Amino acid sequence: MKALRVLFMAIAIIMTSGAMAQTVYNSSGSSCGKIESNGTIRNSSGSSVGKFDSDGTIRNSSGSSIGKIDKDGTIRNSSGSSIGKLDKDGTVRNSSGSSIGKVESDGTVRNSSGSSIGKAAGIPREWVAAYFFFFPFY
Repeated sequence: MKALRVLFMAIAIIMTSGAMAQTVYNSSGSSCGKIESNGTIRNSSGSSVGKFDSDGTIRNSSGSSIGKIDKDGTIRNSSGSSIGKLDKDGTVRNSSGSSIGKVESDGTVRNSSGSSIGKAAGIPREWVAAYFFFFPFY
């Protein structure tokens, strides 16, 4: 019985840890903010600076829509024009289709030269691409 309680406690801890905010790091490895599981974007001081809505809408700190992420990875500005795209392999492209970086599966973010410009593990790749390449909230 005691082993069963310990198992349930361990499962509960694991499940709740996934619901917490994930830290976003800049190129020097310093925290530049957090992104919560509900999409709220916080700066390094903890203030809310934006949000990723579940429908793909990207909002600024006042709640106004500043862009959108389509289901196919296309990233649009507030007027609906495509400004880039995230490919399935993590490659980030500008509106001309040129590669401008990559979001690796472990959350490492690289520029077009392959240099690390940050890290955001445990956050949807689409959010990471929008955060680092198109709507820098940091």
